[in-house]
Amino acid sequence: MSAVETTVPAAAAALEVAGTAVELVDVVKTYAGHQALAGVNLSIEPGEFIALLGPSGCGKTTALRALSGLEQIDGGRILIDGKDVAQVAVNRRDIGMVFQSYSLFPHLTALQNVEFGLRMRKVDAASRRARSGEALELVGLAHLADRYAHQLSGGQQQRVALARALVTRPRVLLLDEPLSALDAKVRVSLRDEIRRIQKDLGITTLFVTHDQEEALAVADRVAVMNAGGIEQIGTPEELYLSPRTSFVADFVGLSNRLPGELAGGAVTVFGQRLDVMGEVPATGRVTAFVRPEDIALVDAAAGDAALRGTVVSTSFLGSLRRTFVRLPDETVVAVQHDVRERPEPGDSVALRFMGRPVAVAANP
Repeated sequence: MSAVETTVPAAAAALEVAGTAVELVDVVKTYAGHQALAGVNLSIEPGEFIALLGPSGCGKTTALRALSGLEQIDGGRILIDGKDVAQVAVNRRDIGMVFQSYSLFPHLTALQNVEFGLRMRKVDAASRRARSGEALELVGLAHLADRYAHQLSGGQQQRVALARALVTRPRVLLLDEPLSALDAKVRVSLRDEIRRIQKDLGITTLFVTHDQEEALAVADRVAVMNAGGIEQIGTPEELYLSPRTSFVADFVGLSNRLPGELAGGAVTVFGQRLDVMGEVPATGRVTAFVRPEDIALVDAAAGDAALRGTVVSTSFLGSLRRTFVRLPDETVVAVQHDVRERPEPGDSVALRFMGRPVAVAANP
């Protein structure tokens, strides 16, 4: 266990942060005739970590800014601890915020940056220094308290921004794409650290991201947004294994989009009949969303029940291998399989569906 991990519980206890319930009720926001939020409903339990996930322009950042008070909504209610704060000023909502840009004051040290919010609240100097030191200890930067922003790495600057957001003991923490500006290794490390700190503090947290891996890795529940509304909210496992809409099936994780024929509540894809989950459109031609791990490589001598194809490419992904296979009709499918199977480009292979239920969408 690292020194950071051993000091976190004590520092977290010293900050005395506690989560509270948050609810968005029929929240509407319109920009120049475009409805950015189309009646969004979201309930967050005290101490819960919720991720808002979706493509650019889906409304996730607008929802976060509406909750923070940085955007005034056109309709609906925003409840914090049961009280409607839709008309309450930003600085009176008791919310901590961390953004993609670190927004640190370059002329202040890390400690002074963290102290800033307390200074604005007229907290006395001794208390400011003690609480800011605890916040820096919480994020593992107590030893860098006297350094300026330009003397810190990107990951360290974002930790200072997180400490600054937490030092005021907010009821809610909002994170707007906080890891986007960091390189991959630092992003994963800080992602895990944010989750650990959030659990230690028990603070209600809303995390906005377009990165599905981030959302699935850290959140208690993930709300997938599309066109100003929430398509589905559930645990990471629920979203991945049981998507309710074709959008969620296509957006969360990698899916093969395969032609199918729907009849009797099941879809036939390349001759195999598969059960359908979630929304079931009208009978007829549809697109089926089949996960790569739901297609198996089988013995090339398999019978007529197997699909035949030619390997296009294959990628080693550590614990598994992903292979792309072109079928006779030119459809290319991704297959996920054991690393010990080593097909090469140009090889003839046989595939078979595992028979798991799939999501489908009506063809336009």
